[in-house]
Amino acid sequence: MSTPPPPGRRPWSALVTPVLGRPRVRAGLGRVRVAAQPVAWASLAAGVAYAVAGALLGHPYPFFASVAAFSALGFSPDVQPRRVGELAFGVSLGVAMGELIQHEFGSGPVQTTVVVFLAALIGRAIDPSPVVTTQSAVQAIVVLGLPAAASSGGPVGRWTDALLGGLVALVFSLFVPKDPRRRPRMLARTVLAELGDVLALVGRALAQGDTVAAAESLRRGRATQGLLVAWAEAVTASGSTARISPAWRRHAHELVVLDAASEFTDRAVRTSRVLARRAGVSVREGVRDPCLAGLVEEVGLAARRLGVALGEGREPIAPREDLEAVAVRLDTRGERDPGRHVVLTLLRSITFDLLRVAGCTEAQATAALGRAGVPGAPDARPGPSTPPAPGEDGAPTP
Repeated sequence: MSTPPPPGRRPWSALVTPVLGRPRVRAGLGRVRVAAQPVAWASLAAGVAYAVAGALLGHPYPFFASVAAFSALGFSPDVQPRRVGELAFGVSLGVAMGELIQHEFGSGPVQTTVVVFLAALIGRAIDPSPVVTTQSAVQAIVVLGLPAAASSGGPVGRWTDALLGGLVALVFSLFVPKDPRRRPRMLARTVLAELGDVLALVGRALAQGDTVAAAESLRRGRATQGLLVAWAEAVTASGSTARISPAWRRHAHELVVLDAASEFTDRAVRTSRVLARRAGVSVREGVRDPCLAGLVEEVGLAARRLGVALGEGREPIAPREDLEAVAVRLDTRGERDPGRHVVLTLLRSITFDLLRVAGCTEAQATAALGRAGVPGAPDARPGPSTPPAPGEDGAPTP
């Protein structure tokens, strides 16, 4: 039986819960959860690099091996072997420059100025990444700042430590204990769910004449840009890992599929922003169209189901059938109302791209929409070759 707290004293839960409930604290805890596994893996690599350098090179304090290993792996959930190699090279370059200058000219403010200048420029010339340049300069400063007596293994001892640490990091990057499909799958599900919500809001706006829903749909559509970028970056990173890593090479094909899906989803989301703006104009003009709203909502529901299938790594057969079923009803023939014609055209564009996400070829997606009465691929489809008009997708008007 628990003893109640003395009068005037609050229980721990009453003190801790308000703190943990603050948005800043919740965000921090979320970052810790995401970074915990990568940090643990990089920490293990740092320890292994220290031990290997001590055993193989005979250096008593090979701390630059640990520095190089941890700096190269970092704490990003998306570990790319190529990126790890670049960072390891940056650290090794800085250490080598510092060793060379200190061995030939000693340490001091002039030497520090020269070595930072040279290391930064050489790093910039070799690799466009600013992180590589920064690592080169910082490690050169660290080497010059330490007394020469701290060096073990002669004039290139610290450089060999850093080089070995970078190699350990590269090996660790090939065997990251995390399925590279997990993050791209999660982002695919999240983005397509957001697209479904945007279309649901557009449908509500058209059905009820709800200006608030129309404005919210545009706001939500614009807010997806960060998720789209994260999805594309995650697929690139995971694809790089799967192509090189023996443990994950068998999943390379699914990551290629997710890469294509991210591109087509990006196009669909861009078009949904244009649709949200068009719906807002129609609603402000007093338009209510439950029939058209129903079509928009059906496409949104199919988008959500498509996201669930991709997120679970399943073949999206049912969502594809849903999209094909609604595609045959997106007929613009004989549509005399200009506003309704625009909405139907935009919805055809979104459906076309979602059919591509669902695994249809361009010919199959075109045929599905062609059965609605208009042959050929949908028009007004924003994409890399036909960017949306300024301001239409949330981008600032020039």
